[in-house]
Amino acid sequence: MDISDRYLGRPWHALALFSGGLDSILAIKVLQEQGLNVLGLHYVSPFFGKPHLLDHWKKTYGIEALPVDVRRLYLDMLVAPEHGYGKHMNPCVDCKILMLRHARGLLERFGASFLVSGEVLGQRPMSQRADALNLIRKGAGVADILLRPLSAQKLGPTKMETSGLVDRSLLPGIWGRGRREQLDLAAHFGITDIPTPAGGCRLAEAEPAARYLPIIINMAEPGPRDFHLSHLARQYWAGPYWLSIGRNEQANEALEAACGPNDLRFRLKDVTGPLALGRQYAPKAPTDARPEAWPEHVLADAAAFAASYSPRARAEAEAGHQVTVLLLRGGEVTELSVIPARQTPLNWAEPKSSALNAWKKRKP
Repeated sequence: MDISDRYLGRPWHALALFSGGLDSILAIKVLQEQGLNVLGLHYVSPFFGKPHLLDHWKKTYGIEALPVDVRRLYLDMLVAPEHGYGKHMNPCVDCKILMLRHARGLLERFGASFLVSGEVLGQRPMSQRADALNLIRKGAGVADILLRPLSAQKLGPTKMETSGLVDRSLLPGIWGRGRREQLDLAAHFGITDIPTPAGGCRLAEAEPAARYLPIIINMAEPGPRDFHLSHLARQYWAGPYWLSIGRNEQANEALEAACGPNDLRFRLKDVTGPLALGRQYAPKAPTDARPEAWPEHVLADAAAFAASYSPRARAEAEAGHQVTVLLLRGGEVTELSVIPARQTPLNWAEPKSSALNAWKKRKP
């Protein structure tokens, strides 16, 4: 049974964008206090979403929510958001439009009549200015069915309020970047488990966003598994070649689990050291949807670089000795004899935020 089926046939008044943050919790609670039934939609992408906490939220806050997977839709949008990026790679305006547009399409299925969002006027510089809130409302096609209850008194009355379905006089008028009013409202509802104020979107963080850039630049069709891999270990690129190197046994195991049918694995034969994973993928040009095999010189270079993260292998190199690296391709195993080296001809480098900023400036 689809997890959403359990919520069908119940008298829902509204569907709410529910991140699990305090604002989204309070937006639902103020409507529940008026006797309205609100179902949370917890959107999940490669960059945000904690569906494993759904039961916790229900138990702790009395909020029912279902996970909504928009990974493919989100990646298609992320490559070229209509309204641009924020400080890092966060397309906040387009993100909110995508979720509200998707939620609008679910209203009939759940028998709900309007949408709810926990946005607070003036709280975020990109997506919660008055003009941005208006742009989002119109862009998602939800101008007449979206209620932002936390800032309702600072915004114009909605159809839900003028019709009497929602009592506008009982809605807050929160404004600005402070949290005092939200905390007071949480105390009113007896909420003591206060979520951290961070939004939890990795696209808004400098290091993850820098790691995502070469994926977007180089790959014809990046998928969720690619962004997942970028979180697991040390990340290095040499032009279009991508190498992930484990930091410890846990990371090695995670890389092993993330290995796909076209991926390469580099493992030292006779000495201990990290596992390295090379991802072969279909490049943007030419786009024939087939992974591009690494040339022999790239394989040797990657093996030498990965081996340099083993202290014992580096000791062999200092003595002028080569080490053997096992190259695993599917069921095939090849031995490569290399001298471990941190500086190699291909100059493997970690993704940097400076490259992301330069790329954003070049975009039209």
